[in-house]
Amino acid sequence: MSGAALGLEIVFVFFLALFLLHRYGDFKKQHRLVIVGTLLAWYLCFLIVFILPLDVSTTIYNRCKHAAANSSPPEGSNMTGLHATATPIPSQHPCFKPWSYIPDGIMPIFWRVVYWTSQFLTWILLPFMQSYARSGGFSITGKIKTALIENAIYYGTYLLIFGAFLIYVAVNPHLHLEWNQLQTIGIAAANTWGLFLLVLLLGYGLVEIPRSYWNGAKRGYLLMKTYFKAAKLMTEKADAEETLEDVMEEVRKVNESIKYNHPLRKCVDTILKKCPIEYQEKMGRNMDDYEDFDEKHNTYPSEKSLVKLHKQVIYSVQRHRRTQVQWQILLEQAFYLEDVAKNETSATCQFVHTFQSPEPENRFIQYFYNPTVEWYWECLLRPWFYRVLAVVLSIFSVIVVWSECTFFSTRPVLSLFAVFIQLAEKTYNYIYIEIACFLSIFFLSICVYSTVFRIRVFNYYYLASHHQTDAYSLLFSGMLFCRLTPPLCLNFLGLTHMDSSISHQNTQPTAYTSIMGSMKVLSFIADGFYIYYPMLVVILCIATYFSLGTRCLNLLGFQQFMGDNDMTSDLVDEGKELIRREKRKRQRQEEGENRRREWKERYGHSREDSTRNRNVHIDPKESNFSEMSTNRSTSKYTRANNRTERDRIELLQDAEPLDFNAETFTDDPLESESGRYQPGGRYLSMSRSRIFDDV
Repeated sequence: MSGAALGLEIVFVFFLALFLLHRYGDFKKQHRLVIVGTLLAWYLCFLIVFILPLDVSTTIYNRCKHAAANSSPPEGSNMTGLHATATPIPSQHPCFKPWSYIPDGIMPIFWRVVYWTSQFLTWILLPFMQSYARSGGFSITGKIKTALIENAIYYGTYLLIFGAFLIYVAVNPHLHLEWNQLQTIGIAAANTWGLFLLVLLLGYGLVEIPRSYWNGAKRGYLLMKTYFKAAKLMTEKADAEETLEDVMEEVRKVNESIKYNHPLRKCVDTILKKCPIEYQEKMGRNMDDYEDFDEKHNTYPSEKSLVKLHKQVIYSVQRHRRTQVQWQILLEQAFYLEDVAKNETSATCQFVHTFQSPEPENRFIQYFYNPTVEWYWECLLRPWFYRVLAVVLSIFSVIVVWSECTFFSTRPVLSLFAVFIQLAEKTYNYIYIEIACFLSIFFLSICVYSTVFRIRVFNYYYLASHHQTDAYSLLFSGMLFCRLTPPLCLNFLGLTHMDSSISHQNTQPTAYTSIMGSMKVLSFIADGFYIYYPMLVVILCIATYFSLGTRCLNLLGFQQFMGDNDMTSDLVDEGKELIRREKRKRQRQEEGENRRREWKERYGHSREDSTRNRNVHIDPKESNFSEMSTNRSTSKYTRANNRTERDRIELLQDAEPLDFNAETFTDDPLESESGRYQPGGRYLSMSRSRIFDDV
């Protein structure tokens, strides 16, 4: 099993990162380099979290082996009597290899490659790719130039931090600059910035994750929050549609002014390819490719303005598509929560859906997750499961907060993580050590990474599921992961006293801490910032518990969900009305489809048979005459036939109610099925020319 566990985890973590990236990114539409860069960043960060417990168990085994070698008597010595019994023999040390033992020399090389690759990504490659992907340039050279200019200030900021540490070491007479010390200074600068962000995100996640599961057991709370999200999302959706219309109007003007033989026409064609298909068709119909441009009399936009317009088109189209998809997903969530509220009082113990899923479910899922099982899970078991999970996560959060405030104390050992690991180390229970380490660092990672997925910086950084995250946000998340993971692992090793700079013991360090170098080069960082700054997590947890950040955002005008706020109540009522409107619209749509299906099943076959029999009895000699007479009498009898047919149909079924919010109308809602009905209760007119488009 030597090295097998390492190989299995490497493969498992790769597919985990690929699954998450597929959920948030879009492999078909986004650039290959963006997908590869983000996947590599996520993969390396997740790999560090999963492999670190194996490094801890291997280090404990190496310590045991080293202690056994030092305590064994030298070869050839004849020690008898009291001296023979006073010295322990190797058999007293249960130094058996753990099942996940990694051979010597592999872990240092592995950590060095993973760490420096992640640092190269977060400080050099990903920021450059981020600016490159957001650029509106039409050539590779133009995008590279824009990316270099945007990152000049970015790189200068971090060079300033590194320069401050460098000056400190140069001025200190007790320190001499060497390559290892310069490497340690760079690592310390990166980890200091990462630890600053880590404590902020950790303090939020330690409180918000247990509270989210506790509130998840409250159906009324979830439904009100969904209504609140619907009201906010509708505002964002309307704003995105308005922005897209304005940008498309600018594109239309540019498209009409720059003709086919203009030097900038290729740039315009590139912009048009990024526009939605319906706008491309409208602009293509009004384009006259045979008209030449006149450089003397007409004013044309510059290439710089086209670059800016290209950037606006990419942003507005992506935002519009994201809000449309999120609106549909939010509607499904609201409908499902309303179904759960209705089914809680059901006496049949059968879960009944208001709307059936448009996609057919798997037969295996239908067999095991039938309506009875769904009712017991959604109405009875799920709330209690969420409450128990919230209590367990709250206990973990308390343990983390206590350990963050006491991990620097080695005598006595107050950190609970260190107590658990040291108790297992005495019995050399490697499986328990790895499970305890994995659960601890996994919980810390969930608290930090979930906050990264939840936070939203206006519309510049926003991780949206269902393939709706743009390239800029994906790359930015990869940068955050690469910056947060190394200080997260160092913080975990400090909590467990596996870091010798924290425990102040002359023991063999882990392979991960060995590549970090000795932080004693910067004593005020190792003995000051790394020790006392994590204690601020207590203040952040208290602020999160009382929702101080949410209240501050409300005061600044950014509406947040709060139960005791008048603005929240107004938005909840507005969202509730929006959900009701969409529900009525979908119900009318399903009723219309059902009536058309019934009509087709009842009278579709009889009409086809009668039409077939009538065509069979027509004389071939009279076919020309019948065609001529049909053409002459069409205008005379069409209206009368339509009226008779409509009256006969209305006797059989009710007419479909009209949606007066629709863009176009028809005199007869029961016309032929082809192209008549549109989603959302809209009907097309009888004329194909759409005579009301200009109204």
